[in-house]
Amino acid sequence: MSSGPARGASSSSAGESLRNSCNDFARTLARLPASIMEGLSRSIPRRRSHHYPAAPHRLQPPPQAPPPLLPPPFVPEELVFFSMLEQQYGAHHPFFYGCRFADALRAARREGKLVFVYLHDPAHPYTEPFCRRTLCSDVVVEFLDANFVSWGAVAGMGEGPGMVASLQPGSFPFCAVVAPVSDESIAVLQQVEGPVSPTELVEILQRTIDEQGAAFRASSRPDEQAAAVRSDRTAEEEERRRSAQRLRQEQDAAYLESLRRDQEKERSRKSLQEGAAKPRAGSQLRPKHPGHGQAARQPTKTTQSQIRASPQKEPAASQRTEPNTKIMIRFPNGERRQQSFRHTDTIRDIYRYVDSLGIPGIGSYQLVRSYPRKTYGHQQLGMTIGDAGFYPSVALYIEQLQ
Repeated sequence: MSSGPARGASSSSAGESLRNSCNDFARTLARLPASIMEGLSRSIPRRRSHHYPAAPHRLQPPPQAPPPLLPPPFVPEELVFFSMLEQQYGAHHPFFYGCRFADALRAARREGKLVFVYLHDPAHPYTEPFCRRTLCSDVVVEFLDANFVSWGAVAGMGEGPGMVASLQPGSFPFCAVVAPVSDESIAVLQQVEGPVSPTELVEILQRTIDEQGAAFRASSRPDEQAAAVRSDRTAEEEERRRSAQRLRQEQDAAYLESLRRDQEKERSRKSLQEGAAKPRAGSQLRPKHPGHGQAARQPTKTTQSQIRASPQKEPAASQRTEPNTKIMIRFPNGERRQQSFRHTDTIRDIYRYVDSLGIPGIGSYQLVRSYPRKTYGHQQLGMTIGDAGFYPSVALYIEQLQ
């Protein structure tokens, strides 16, 4: 609509022109500025498609614009429009989301609704009658709350300047119906500029929903279906994880129960074995004949007394002081034996020691010293170990004779 009334036009022709102009919807894309979309790309300019002429006989602009209201102090930026609206027009108005525009778009996506955007200019002469008679009317409040996610901003505060730069309104009051296309842009489905009655506004919004809402809801279904698929997959994975956890717990419980039963069986078996072993031990300790036990114990006492009475033989002084020689003997099968001999012992004593071992497969043999090689046979049987020079140790090997 134009910013001022069309002079010389009748009321009926103006209303008919308004309804005819609403048949063509503005189907344009507006890229939102970084201040609105939290650091995304700047807005791109677009050309506005339509203007809607106002009905001059119903709303006459006041001679002077009302003084602008100051924003309430200590109010967050997202709630400035909401506070100014209630301060001037009361609490009966559509439910406007007190958040950033990007959050309102996300809420619309979740609820499957379009977004009703209202840009408020407190200094414009048409703002006060539009808000009081149209925006806060019962029919508009009920219709917007039931079908839209409503969001508003003051044209010169907060996110208002960015929205003005993106939507480029030709006049105020300005309303638009938008749908989220992506995180960076929106689709402007309809826009209404200038004063309009409650009935006409509801008709425009209803026609927009009928013609454009279904298409955008269908375009959002793939995202919803993908989200539903992801949710189903997450639920299935969680159920599989819980099933696997329950299975592990059941297996652990079954293993512990089996282990407990095995331990009980082992304890029972040991108890039975110990119980059977005690009677056998008692029968072995109990003597069959009284005299037999005494007779068996009597020689033991006699033997112990004899051992105590018999003096132990003391080794001779020569044996205590005589040095010994360690002789290592290696057998043909690889076995080795070591024995200590006195220096007064002879080669014959070494032969006797070898024969006493009883190692099979030796046969006829002679003792040989490897280095320097020397044979100790029958001719050396009477030679003492001291004369042979076997001190302090020597290694001999057995050489078998043919």
